[in-house]
Amino acid sequence: MPSHSRSSARAAREAVASRLKDLRLDAGLTGAELASRCGWNKSKSSRVENARTPPSDADIRAWCRVCGADGQAEELIAASRNAESLYVEWRRRQRAGLRRLQESYVPLYEQTGLFRVYSPNVIPGFLQTPGYITALFTAITDLDGEGDGEVEAVVEARTERSRIFRRGGHRFSMVLEESVLRHRMGDADVMAGQLGHLLSAMSLPNVSVGVIPFTARRLVWPLEAFTVYDDHLVRVELTTAELTIEAPTEVETYARAFGRLQKPAVYGSGARALITSAIEALD
Repeated sequence: MPSHSRSSARAAREAVASRLKDLRLDAGLTGAELASRCGWNKSKSSRVENARTPPSDADIRAWCRVCGADGQAEELIAASRNAESLYVEWRRRQRAGLRRLQESYVPLYEQTGLFRVYSPNVIPGFLQTPGYITALFTAITDLDGEGDGEVEAVVEARTERSRIFRRGGHRFSMVLEESVLRHRMGDADVMAGQLGHLLSAMSLPNVSVGVIPFTARRLVWPLEAFTVYDDHLVRVELTTAELTIEAPTEVETYARAFGRLQKPAVYGSGARALITSAIEALD
């Protein structure tokens, strides 16, 4: 795992440990007293507070109960789970095959009513054409050195997965940076087809697509690509890993960031004009 991935995961674990320590101190307990009341070995509370031993869900509930802070248990459990499964490396998931990686998202997609998608770099997966998918995943496998020969299967799986786009019961709110329209994945014909498909998708009643112009006065700097699934989960896409966030306060932060990214975006005729301009620039 890259060093930045390790440090982020470590920081998340330490944040949980720090909050547990604060609860103990607020309750006026020593580490040994807390361990005794929880029925643990006296060194366990120290290991948890120093982020050497990750607490189980039961550990956190017991800790909060002894400290008179039962109301904080569920959020701490969510934060702890997030810390322990913070990064899922693409290569580890790719060992099961790129097609399976694409198909693994389907249950979450089926359960989600509102998708909020922000992309600073590529057309969101829901809107990608087969030609664009081919160009994108060819570049990904060339960079990773893994997944050769699977691109065709990925194209089929991602295209099948995207059919949820036209099913009832799902709404899609997407915000793209204008640079997404200008980054060329594949040749001019592939990009023209992709941008034309984007124009077509914008007419769907359950789809909202906004584009942040280069000239917009920003309320939020360009962020990493992320998707908010209803109000309970966020997935952030990095170069080497996928970050899954379930802690309610962090999900709320991403939802708030999405709202601010929407403000400088243009919609309707303004967005179509930017897309059309990008198509014309392909000549």
